[in-house]
Amino acid sequence: MLSALRDTFYQRRLPRAAREERGRDRQGLPVKDPGGAAVIDACFAWLARAQDCSLSSDGGVARSFSLITGWATSYPETTGYIVPTFLSAAVGKDREGLRERARRMLDWLSAIQFEGGGIQGGKIDAAIKRPVTFNTGQVLLGFCAGVRAFGHYRDNMHAAARFLRDSLDEDGCWRSHPTPYASAGEKAYETHVSWGLFEAERLVPGEGYGEAGLRQVDWALAKQRENGWVADCCLNRPSEPLTHTLGYYLRGVVEAHRLSGEQRFLAAARRTADGLLGAQRADGSLAGRLRPDWTAAAPWTCLTGLSQIAESWFYLFEVTRDPRYLEAGRRANAFVRRTVRFDGAPDARGGVKGSFPVDGAYGSYEFLNWAAKFTIDANSREQALKRSASPG
Repeated sequence: MLSALRDTFYQRRLPRAAREERGRDRQGLPVKDPGGAAVIDACFAWLARAQDCSLSSDGGVARSFSLITGWATSYPETTGYIVPTFLSAAVGKDREGLRERARRMLDWLSAIQFEGGGIQGGKIDAAIKRPVTFNTGQVLLGFCAGVRAFGHYRDNMHAAARFLRDSLDEDGCWRSHPTPYASAGEKAYETHVSWGLFEAERLVPGEGYGEAGLRQVDWALAKQRENGWVADCCLNRPSEPLTHTLGYYLRGVVEAHRLSGEQRFLAAARRTADGLLGAQRADGSLAGRLRPDWTAAAPWTCLTGLSQIAESWFYLFEVTRDPRYLEAGRRANAFVRRTVRFDGAPDARGGVKGSFPVDGAYGSYEFLNWAAKFTIDANSREQALKRSASPG
């Protein structure tokens, strides 16, 4: 009874918009699926607004919009991997301004890069400013995309890639530059950092970037159990990891296979992907946290993680032609699409929440820039598969 009273008191103190969003989510998802094309366009429009509304007004993308506190300052880490999403769309479809927006992001990221090549953790106004392995890897993805699109940012790319290559421990783990914004300890999900090295390897082979990344993925594979679950794969609760960090891990292993063609990476990716298949709910969602036996450790869904995993399922379908991956990815995407609103206040319209329902324990009452980015990526991949399957 006391818990219920505290919850009621807390909810009454929330701003009206937060209370209303919570009430809508408690009623369940809308029946209608708006479709991939509409959600992609809406998410791009929201991300453009996030860039324009960042409280630091620097060309980066605001970390989030909160129904309680409003817009945040720019977030270097996620701005880094939003860049390739914008540039891919600017090439593939006439979306006015995306290319120039990506250039502004890159110019800002170049300006804040440390002399040694690293990128800080946290938002741009974080109290602690020091180079962090994970954030550097995500921004490296952006620099690589910038080299391809503009022919510039090559020095920035090399600096970031060398920082990562040279700070890797002999056993394949990064320990020298941890984030101050997660619990201490080894992080298996830094396979997503290795993906940045793989992209650098494709652009400038022979620098040892790819070899370093593959060595790190090999180290991370030792964290994987026979059922595909992964130890030390969370920001703060390794016994019950977020699907977000599991999604990072899975994508890094997928990219190791894409770079090397080695079947052991494909087999490892499938073990984790298959464990996630078994955890998927009838409505297409996944619990926001999962236990070592793949049972739910949270009632809410982490929408970011669901989109990330959907995209990796699609890549695995392309390689294996196993229809389970295709169907799971489609159902996951459909769930996330139904959470996106096309009406209401412009700051929330087209955004993707951290959790569903919105008061879940990941990004509570927030629309996250990386959630929108991964939703675009997963739906774009689904649309590409549809096009490739269509006759003519």
